[in-house]
Amino acid sequence: MTRFRFGKTGFFACLLALCSVHGALGQAVPRKPFPKEPLEKLENPPALYWQTGLSPRMISQYEAFTSHQVNVNGSGQNITGDAANEPSICVDPTNPNKMSIGWRQFNSITSNFRQAGWAYTSNRGASWRFSGVLENNVFRSDPVLNADSSGKFFYLSLLETFFDDMWRSLNGGMSWANIAPARGGDKQWFTIDNTNSTGHGFQYQYWSSDGNNYGGRQFTRSTDGGFTWLNPINIPNSPTWGTLDVDTNGNLFIAGVNQSSGQIWCIRSSNAKNGAVTPSFDESTLVNLGGDIDFDEPINPVGLVGQLYLAVDRSGGSTNNNVYMLASVQPTGFTTGTDVMFVRSTNGGRTFSASHRINDDPINHAKWHWFGALSVAPSGRLDVIWLDTRNAADNTNSQLFYSYSMDGGNTWAANVAVSNSFNPFLGYPNQNKMGDYMSIVSDNAGANVAYCATFNGEQDIYYVRVAPAPPPTDFNNDDHPDYLLFNPSTGQTAIWYLDNNVRIGSAFGSTLWSGWNVAGLADFNRDGHPDYLLLNPSTGQTAIWYLNNNVRIGSAFGPTLWSGWNAAGLADFNRDGHPDYLLFNPSTGQTAIWYLNNNVRIGSAFGPTAWAGWSLVAP
Repeated sequence: MTRFRFGKTGFFACLLALCSVHGALGQAVPRKPFPKEPLEKLENPPALYWQTGLSPRMISQYEAFTSHQVNVNGSGQNITGDAANEPSICVDPTNPNKMSIGWRQFNSITSNFRQAGWAYTSNRGASWRFSGVLENNVFRSDPVLNADSSGKFFYLSLLETFFDDMWRSLNGGMSWANIAPARGGDKQWFTIDNTNSTGHGFQYQYWSSDGNNYGGRQFTRSTDGGFTWLNPINIPNSPTWGTLDVDTNGNLFIAGVNQSSGQIWCIRSSNAKNGAVTPSFDESTLVNLGGDIDFDEPINPVGLVGQLYLAVDRSGGSTNNNVYMLASVQPTGFTTGTDVMFVRSTNGGRTFSASHRINDDPINHAKWHWFGALSVAPSGRLDVIWLDTRNAADNTNSQLFYSYSMDGGNTWAANVAVSNSFNPFLGYPNQNKMGDYMSIVSDNAGANVAYCATFNGEQDIYYVRVAPAPPPTDFNNDDHPDYLLFNPSTGQTAIWYLDNNVRIGSAFGSTLWSGWNVAGLADFNRDGHPDYLLLNPSTGQTAIWYLNNNVRIGSAFGPTLWSGWNAAGLADFNRDGHPDYLLFNPSTGQTAIWYLNNNVRIGSAFGPTAWAGWSLVAP
């Protein structure tokens, strides 16, 4: 072994050299200072022209996911030459067919003068009606929409003066009325207490410490449905650029980053639900998300890379009142790239878990995982969306991605791309960003997403429905597994539709080819419907019958099994979103996995050998 010896001078010279290398010896990279002025301000006059051209509305299909363009005219056509970004969505809890989306509307990309755009749907997002803006030629920004428990929609909108006002819709977003000035300031956000607490119906709002007309005071409350608002008060540690939510007891939680220190905070008020007192904040918890809130990066040059999202579990189950926080952050010690990071609290926000990285691609600090957003379903399922450059050679083109957790954030489903790739640099409205956020609202079956993309070559708003993969035997997409029956004498198949253990209907499926059996069920073409895997035991040949419920819509041959091996099951072993074959050799007990992309084998690996005398029946 060669040994090296340093004198004091040589040692310290070497140490200084090491410390000058980025991230060496754990030395912190200085945090980028936050901007000293508001992120939203009037800079250009209104554009002179609008609706100078039309083109067909965009419906962008990516595998099983359909993104519907929202900002279309009354005839359902795209308006060329304009721009729309920073969408916020609300859903009627009494009728999920009704939704509304608000956004920053730019009538021409020649001007960054923005207005409050809005659209509505009454058919679960299959088509949208863009009726215009809240007020013509009035500067508005930072749209935030929400719905109360009775189905009233609310639209909080920032004005040029850095005050904001509250609008309300009583008809599912078809029309809006300005009900009151609402205090507020730059980057405002609000939530509504829809629990059965004493604060039921209360609205809570907070905003940035910049663009602030109240000397840094950031919080207000309405106890009468948005008509009147509390004189603003201070929040400890001055959080900004985040969201807020309430637990089942009406306790209020606020997430934000301090713009001076860069520290991330969770703030709690236990008495905001008491309309007879001025709220106070009884808990302030420093949160480590594994990185810094980021802005002004190449992926979104004059905007945030992502704001902070806070959501509370109100499922009533074992995860009830868990507090979750998530953001796209730049990992500590690095100056490029962002990851979607998550933490949770199981004790009312007093402490939080270690941070967990949601994007499951290999770590690469050239990649951007941006605009991460979080929501929680009434059942307690967590849904997360973000824009992702993992598949882009230029580290720019982005896709919308999705993941979910069924166990309070302990484990997460494999990431799934849900949109086509797009260039986020197209169609800048004289302002080089796609806004600062997008939004998601969950229900028990899935989640409703509003996001900005450039599939038309310009910035437009899109709606897409995301959901966990249905059970592999859920033929009618009601989130309940069904029975598949097979008559070996006739080759006939039948489906029994179940609700738990009760048969609620049935339908005949296709009759198999002579000599073939059903070896398994999986969604091979990723259209949201289970397909038949067929096996010819005499030849080892496999085939896939693609189904839409009980109807065969196509077929393809798969690989032929090795001689002496059986098909023992199907599962996505390598987590690429495609089902794989599990093979079993009954003579030797050996197992093997064939990795598939639809019907094509792209690789294989041997698995463990079963104990002597045992058989493998399922993955």
